[in-house]
Amino acid sequence: MLDVEVIDDPAAAAVALEPVRSRLLAELSQPASAAALAQRVGIPRQKVNYHLRALEAHGLVRQAETRRWGGITERLLVASAASYVVSPGALGPAAADPVRRADRLSASYLIALAARVVREVSSLVRRSEEADKRLPTLSIDAEIRFRSPAERAAFTRELTQAVTQLAARYHDEHAPGGRPHRLVVVAHPLPIAEEPQPE
Repeated sequence: MLDVEVIDDPAAAAVALEPVRSRLLAELSQPASAAALAQRVGIPRQKVNYHLRALEAHGLVRQAETRRWGGITERLLVASAASYVVSPGALGPAAADPVRRADRLSASYLIALAARVVREVSSLVRRSEEADKRLPTLSIDAEIRFRSPAERAAFTRELTQAVTQLAARYHDEHAPGGRPHRLVVVAHPLPIAEEPQPE
């Protein structure tokens, strides 16, 4: 089972996004039968089987094992991944693309960058798995609480300068055997947790 599977086929995305099927995918982190799933989600086994066939047809679930109970063979299915992300590539030409965003300081541009990361990295992961090679990646995730907008602006200037200097030091346009890498640095405010409303 994969940790994260990126769905880039539009038909598979539509199947996975249907609420009952999405719930079944979540329930299938461990192998289960249609009868067991029907009890857990509270819908008839025939309907569960219908949804499981659709998920299986798109490779989102697979048979893990079979069990025999008397004269009946019971199939146990498992999800193809622990979690899923729908690639913006599933939207075809309508997918977000940073090339079409002029304002590099806008939230729309940041979202388009994130969409491109999902699209590009998922494609690279697929190819590296086919070649049985590890994909070299780097991720940094940090939280910073700025005291003021002025300090946020100062941090932005210093970070930009540091990244520009590092990139200039290590970038070699003509290095034989070199491979270009994409570096994306983003910052956004953390969502504010909603306080429970008094009753």
